[in-house]
Amino acid sequence: MSPAPASARTPDFAGPKLGFAGHETFPFRYGWLTKGLLGAQRHAMFFSQPSALVTLGVGKNMVQSIRHWGIATGVLEDMGRGEIATTVLGEQLLGRWDPYLEDAGSLWWLHWQLVNRPEKAAAWHYAFFRWTRQEFTRGELTDALTELAERQQARSKRSTIERDVDCLIRTYLPGKSSKKGLAEESFDCPLAELGLLRPLQDGDRYAFVIGHKRTLPVLIFGAALLEFLECTRAERQTVALHDALYGLGSPGQAFKLSENALVELIEAVQEQTGGAIELDDTAGLKQLYLRRPLDPSALLARHYEEQA
Repeated sequence: MSPAPASARTPDFAGPKLGFAGHETFPFRYGWLTKGLLGAQRHAMFFSQPSALVTLGVGKNMVQSIRHWGIATGVLEDMGRGEIATTVLGEQLLGRWDPYLEDAGSLWWLHWQLVNRPEKAAAWHYAFFRWTRQEFTRGELTDALTELAERQQARSKRSTIERDVDCLIRTYLPGKSSKKGLAEESFDCPLAELGLLRPLQDGDRYAFVIGHKRTLPVLIFGAALLEFLECTRAERQTVALHDALYGLGSPGQAFKLSENALVELIEAVQEQTGGAIELDDTAGLKQLYLRRPLDPSALLARHYEEQA
């Protein structure tokens, strides 16, 4: 197991290069991430071996898609030269806490991991953090990402980005034939259960669903908020509520929260952590304070302990 931390947040495009493709046009499905973890535990070169097709019970393209999604969600790590290792997050989340993704909190945390990795999922990161409107069409999002790729010299063809946008939409929307609730054998992505995206009546137009997220557990949100605070507090002692709602890499944007929903969750985290995170409203300026060190992984562990 790699000693990598539970999260590898990349809040800006200034660091690693943008990552397009890799998913082979497939959003990940129920069971894929756990199967990928078990394979990587078995052998570092698992995904390069012909036996992976038999072990995973899928075709060659899907084997590579499972590998991609394992890395993009932070449960696997690319060690180079074809070797893949499990991460601390992968071992904890899929190896101990929730192998079958039965807890909605697991889906929210995987979503949080995914959108914070532009080097593996640039389209997902851009759509949630840099797209400034609530609605979009495939063409609009493709145009914006193509322009970004050109500016960053990412050398990705428009056709590649079009496939990414299509896969992004199918990550968060169930197929037309899907019934309420997603079964393990479903072809839909588990993240479709989060209700973050909805189609509009005019066909090729979609809207993010902004507001309260009733299935988002307080401690899962708290762990994400802690990671955000750790990134943004590097040069200051406080973080404005506005930044936690609208800032790049913020939980407000990742989870598409309204201000009221964000405040309610922060107040719940404040209570659950004994005031370690505090929302202060002085002179009409709402500020977040981290009153004492707190490890995001401790909040994750506590969430699953309480669910046991």
